[in-house]
Amino acid sequence: MVNELNRLISEFCPDGVDYVPLYTVMDYEQPTKYIVNDTNYNDSYQMPVLTAGQSFILGYTNEDTGIYVASKENPVIIFDDFTTSFHWVNFNFKVKSSAMKMLTLKTGGQAIFRYLFHAMNNIQYNPVDHTRQWIEKYSKFKIPLPPLPVQREIVQILDNFAELTAELTAELTAELTARKKQYEYYCNRLLTFSSDVPRAAIGEFAECYAGATPKTNITEYWENGTIPWMSSGEVNNRVITSTEQKITQIGYDNSSTKMMPPHTVVVALAGQGKTRGMVAITRIELCTNQSLCSIVVNNSTTSNYLYYYLQTQYQQLRSISSGDGTRGGLNLQMIKNYVIPLPSLDEQARIVSILDKFDTLTTNITQGLPAEIEARQKQYEYYRDKLLTFKNISEELA
Repeated sequence: MVNELNRLISEFCPDGVDYVPLYTVMDYEQPTKYIVNDTNYNDSYQMPVLTAGQSFILGYTNEDTGIYVASKENPVIIFDDFTTSFHWVNFNFKVKSSAMKMLTLKTGGQAIFRYLFHAMNNIQYNPVDHTRQWIEKYSKFKIPLPPLPVQREIVQILDNFAELTAELTAELTAELTARKKQYEYYCNRLLTFSSDVPRAAIGEFAECYAGATPKTNITEYWENGTIPWMSSGEVNNRVITSTEQKITQIGYDNSSTKMMPPHTVVVALAGQGKTRGMVAITRIELCTNQSLCSIVVNNSTTSNYLYYYLQTQYQQLRSISSGDGTRGGLNLQMIKNYVIPLPSLDEQARIVSILDKFDTLTTNITQGLPAEIEARQKQYEYYRDKLLTFKNISEELA
């Protein structure tokens, strides 16, 4: 394809191309008549409500008037008039806000609409003022406009690249989903026990501690801190090898938080959203805030086993907690009294070994997925920049 593009450039525009402002090749329409009346969205409805921002599809409405009609044959670009974010749309929709423009191809021009979309993606501009951007600034940006055969070839190359990236993302996501299901299957199977396996309350074989938060309005408790301090939100990371915040020694000395050893199992007693009842395990020495229960087991095998077992108890832990709101939660006594199966250390080690392998595999895919997508995106951006860079005839003549 690149060879074909080079041939077309040599044939149609060997000396360069004209650079033209976007407003000369694109029309815009205000979205007023397409704005949704009722924002009580429901997934059972059919009509998508769009934003030109990152969210894109806000929800679905049952309104059947004021529809913007778009299709593969007649697409539109929705453009956020404040952030300059934009999306290619080829299906019918309504919009949430008037702070956008509907961009279409000017009739009678020498441009391919999809080419303009790729060219817009290549514009490097970050608005700093909260003003309407399209008319005042963005539409005046100039883009290279090669002859139609060259535009067509560039579109084919970039669309193929984007399609391959989408396929890879879908494959990796499917692989991740399959591995997670496999992990959950083995986790539930390995951690379901017959009645003859001994049971014990956590407080019978472990110590439970709550943390504390140094006063946040005292700078010297936090500034240039070196002691890892874990907040309740970080329990989502599952395996804790570092913390987002650190406190100073004086901050530690002036709070009731305690240092916990590596291999401490941490349970969220409270927290925003779905945090309460989630479980993590530490691999470093740290202290925590008051919304976390630190479970210290003398034997590291039992610690890892407890971490995996309590992951299967998320719904049960939430069901025994007090209240449903953010402030409702578990407490140390609930954790101490929580009874779990306690097989032999050899059996615990066997279970941990199997689940460690699945967990590592799933984690590697989870971490690798965004990294691979980002690498593909950078590769796409690199080639897009190369493909959309031409000699400017006007500058050459000047």
